[in-house]
Amino acid sequence: MSMAKRTDPQSPAPHAADSHDLIRVHGARVNNLKDVSIEIPKRRLTVFTGVSGSGKSSLVFGTIAAESQRLINETYSAFVQGFMPTLARPEVDVLDGLTTVITVDQQRLGADPRSTVGTATDANAMLRILFSRLGKPHIGSPQAFSFNVASVQASGAFKVDRGADRTRTVKRTFTRTGGMCTRCEGRGTVSDIDLTQLYDDSKSLAEGAFTIPGWKSDSFWTVRVYAESGLLDPDKPIRKFTKKEMQDFLYREPTKVKVEGVNLTYEGLIPKIQKSFLSKDKEALQPHIREFVERAVTFTTCPDCDGSRLSAEARSSKIAKLSIADACAMQISDLAEWVRGLDDPSVAPLLAALQRALDSFVEIGLGYLSLDRPSGTLSGGEAQRVKMIRHLGSSLTDVTYVFDEPTIGLHPHDIQRMNDLLLRLRDKGNTVLVVEHKPQTIVIADHVVDLGPGAGTAGGTVCFEGTVAGLRAGDTITGRHLDDRAAVKETVRKPTGALEVRGASAHNLQGVDVDIPLGVLTVITGVAGSGKSSLVHGSIPAGAEVVSVDQGAIRGSRRSNPATYTGLLDPIRKAFAKANGVKPALFSPNSEGACPTCNGAGVIYTDLAMMAGVATTCEECEGRRFQASVLDHRFGGRDISEVLAMSVTEAEEFFGAGEARTPAAHRILERLADVGLGYLSLGQPLTTLSGGERQRLKLATHMADKGGVYVLDEPTTGLHLADVEQLLGLLDRLVDSGKSVIVVEHHQAVMAHADWIIDLGPGAGHDGGRIVFEGTPADLVAARSTLTGEHLAAYVGA
Repeated sequence: MSMAKRTDPQSPAPHAADSHDLIRVHGARVNNLKDVSIEIPKRRLTVFTGVSGSGKSSLVFGTIAAESQRLINETYSAFVQGFMPTLARPEVDVLDGLTTVITVDQQRLGADPRSTVGTATDANAMLRILFSRLGKPHIGSPQAFSFNVASVQASGAFKVDRGADRTRTVKRTFTRTGGMCTRCEGRGTVSDIDLTQLYDDSKSLAEGAFTIPGWKSDSFWTVRVYAESGLLDPDKPIRKFTKKEMQDFLYREPTKVKVEGVNLTYEGLIPKIQKSFLSKDKEALQPHIREFVERAVTFTTCPDCDGSRLSAEARSSKIAKLSIADACAMQISDLAEWVRGLDDPSVAPLLAALQRALDSFVEIGLGYLSLDRPSGTLSGGEAQRVKMIRHLGSSLTDVTYVFDEPTIGLHPHDIQRMNDLLLRLRDKGNTVLVVEHKPQTIVIADHVVDLGPGAGTAGGTVCFEGTVAGLRAGDTITGRHLDDRAAVKETVRKPTGALEVRGASAHNLQGVDVDIPLGVLTVITGVAGSGKSSLVHGSIPAGAEVVSVDQGAIRGSRRSNPATYTGLLDPIRKAFAKANGVKPALFSPNSEGACPTCNGAGVIYTDLAMMAGVATTCEECEGRRFQASVLDHRFGGRDISEVLAMSVTEAEEFFGAGEARTPAAHRILERLADVGLGYLSLGQPLTTLSGGERQRLKLATHMADKGGVYVLDEPTTGLHLADVEQLLGLLDRLVDSGKSVIVVEHHQAVMAHADWIIDLGPGAGHDGGRIVFEGTPADLVAARSTLTGEHLAAYVGA
């Protein structure tokens, strides 16, 4: 992969500056990497392949991107570094030839209720300036069109000290015009709380009337502050409260009260619930709390602003008969056309910049979104493509772009467009590093690095480096499976019933009527933005016992691991406790058994202000996380730290037979092995898992649920070609056990394996939202009547 050298016409010798055409990595040991040493060509497209968990992200993100970011941060002053995230140096001997790295990952955009596609990019800011300049009537500065800025009026007097007894009193008035709707405070929705879910009004406070999760009757901060505040009668049933007592109980402003000599703040129940539950991101709440919030709170569109989040004044100012609310609600492809029709020399640079931003949305395949779409509702693939927008028109060259599976959530029809963008970035003189599983993107690489051979501890080595042709000829798992093609199913299962969807109109669905067959494997297909998720998540009738496994991130700290997340630690703790005649809490590193020095973390974190914090293995427990006395208790010949260090496969064998036989633990371990996570260790922190591993961990936890209908959102995300076969076997087992499985998927192997396909389209946004095909995969291939049909036919070689 040597590059053509630029030479000076006076001298045949290449210039020294042109010799730096490689990124050299030597001795990388981040996570599961085993002393990896590779050379990556600059100004080329390099694709990193390998099974999920083989170390691709550890090498690309955890080593190369992390070190580049750390070195850039070090160029700032200590004062500025104090405000930046502190990054530790990755475990690597030599990193040479690095350039500035721009990371475009799959991290979801913030799920803050005030964040929209428009605010997450610069499009909304540019629109606000445009309306403040051209909108009629003129209502104020760009802030007057922002739903995050409230209108404020203030006046007062203050003293100016001029020294030597000379002070002046100055009167000032201050006004700021914001665009926030006062009713919903810029959220677009108003919440109504169902009081019957908060308390049982037939009981008194002393009898435990509250039905709010986590509100224990002896808690100082919640229940007792109401019962012993002196403002309410604790022995009177709530339904017999007087009007004043009810007002105090539900809405009283914060008031200082004394409970058993302790000063506490009493606050009405409604504002307390709003602060403690409703002000947080719903997805970040624990499952039982989220279930309570969904039960107790109903969200309805704000009647004052009709969901636009903006005040009446902001909506009254218009350009060419459109208000800013109308512009943000339009499909971006239509908005781009509207902006193209505006012509005013006074704002020409602004119009050009806005036009470029909106055209980038269309070019990247997101023209079906609208700027007012909440950013938390975007899928991982959509979020990654939104982040790409700011880089498309960039004049920067000689930087390194790092992408994490950029084809996620893309129909085969759209992958070619993404490939063109990656090649365009490379052709501008940039180094492009892509972690990818899709053969369509792997084949365009200039250079391929294949990691493996297995996952977790069985991975972390370089199995192949070279060209795509070399990969095909090589004997690696990726090379062998690169040209795999699934055949269309010969015989399909017969449905046992149907889920009737009638008049579905969520998002862009256009009054869809469809019967989703039950008792079979149904695959919902269509280009990105055609309405697939709207159909399965927003339109399936309530009460259908649906278990939904989506791509939402798993919330968990570095103390969380597969054992705690799946509930596996509970039967293990009980088995240890029973065998040793002690309390189960001793066997939790987050409870009584924790090492007192590191509080059960296994490592001690030292914060060094603007320098990278240092994590050192705890000397007391040597990283085992437990007190020495706890490790004296054994079960089946192993102590608790040895059990948490086991892989799922080892633990499945350990708890499956012999004196350590624990059926409850074995069942959970079987499910983890079924979804292909046999290589994970039970105590591995969740923060080190890849995106695909997290989704399969979620699937494993839901497999025990009682629901009869499983809805999976792109379960092949982050899966290697070799693992897709195992996933298909798992889906078959679920269907054969009597479940109905509905899968939203773009992978042709899953489509070919389906019993029934429902294809939405024909396009995205308002060009989609209709059923364009229903039937078996064989019929879809034979008809070739849709984009999906054409690509599936090409895939199976029909």
